[in-house]
This record gives sequence, C-alpha cells and structure tokens, in this order.
Amino acid sequence: MAIATGARPVVGVLALQGDVREHAAMVERAGARALPVRRASELSEVDGLVLPGGESTTMSRLLETFELLEPLRERIADGMPAFGSCAGMILLARQALDGRPDQRQLGGLDVVVRRNAFGRQVDSFEADLDFTGVEGGPVHAVFIRAPWVEKAGDGVEVLASVPEMPGSEDAAARIVAVRQGAVLATSFHPELTGDERVHRLFVDLVRQA
Repeated sequence: MAIATGARPVVGVLALQGDVREHAAMVERAGARALPVRRASELSEVDGLVLPGGESTTMSRLLETFELLEPLRERIADGMPAFGSCAGMILLARQALDGRPDQRQLGGLDVVVRRNAFGRQVDSFEADLDFTGVEGGPVHAVFIRAPWVEKAGDGVEVLASVPEMPGSEDAAARIVAVRQGAVLATSFHPELTGDERVHRLFVDLVRQA
C-alpha cells in the first residue's frame, strides 16, 4: 500500500484489549492517523498495526473470535509493519514460554519470549534504556508484568537491554526491545510515559515500508 508524499500513514491499533487509547494518542503525536482495528475490513485499511499490552492469551483468543488471526498473520508475512508492546511482543514472537498450550502466535519475530518474566522475578519496575535508533537520550521504560526475550534469531536486531541497577540483578542485560525488518517490539509500555519517540520510530518504519 503506497503512501503519497506528505500524506499521513494510517496506523491501526488492535482494539480488542489493552492500552488502545494511549497507543492511538501516541500514534497521532508521532505523525500518523490512528485507526482502531477490530475486524478484518479495518485491518485492510491500515499501513501498519500496533498490538498493545494486555493479556496475551486473552488477546490470542479474541483474535480468533473476531476472525483476525489469519488475516493478521498474512499481512505481517506480506511485509506490513507491526509494533507490539508487552503482550503485543508475546503475540509477535515465534514462541512464548510459560504460556497456555492453546495460545496462538503471529510469528512476525524470530524470537523466544518468556511471559511475565519480570513480574515473577523482579516485580514491575522502571528503567532508563539506551535505545538504538531513538535519538535524544535514554528512553524511560515502564515494565508491568513484562516479558523478556530469551533468544533472538540471527535476523533480529537487539535495540535495548536492561542496564545494571541495584536490586535488579535478575533483570540486568535482559533483551527488552527488538526489530526484525518492519516488525518492532518492546517488553515495556512506551505509551504510558508521554514520550512518543518509540512510536515515531515505528511510524518511520511504516513510511519506509
């Protein structure tokens, strides 16, 4: 889907569960037009899609209920840019550890993630991250029962990892932001901080796709 010069790309926000309004507001601030997506006809209208945080197994079931699972898999496989935060990262991964046996994956990222990794082991927390591709200093990240990336394939670029911090040794060096082609994912919630730089990075990927 070509984007005319000077036109705002249309970025969908999967509106089945999670921080839909917050992501939509950040998408608008990042220079795109946000469109809630609940059905396949709406998915066909967007240039890229944000998969928000929430509960990944519930979102997986809702994707099937709303007959979005296969259309979304096909669009991602065909090169549509996608950005998943927290539960969205889990859905985009090729494999999720500690998930339900019936959880379905979108497979847009060649990564293995562990669900609720930070929530179980070091609790929810905040950290300032050096984030490749984002200018203007560290990105303040909010982790809420977040996953982390246990394994990344050769084609996956690691964009951010947790720094060394007192009292959070289990979290140090864990991968929390990745990119593979036009697919971006973060363990944390960039929609909650008022800093739209990660969303701008994604909107730039949409423009380039």
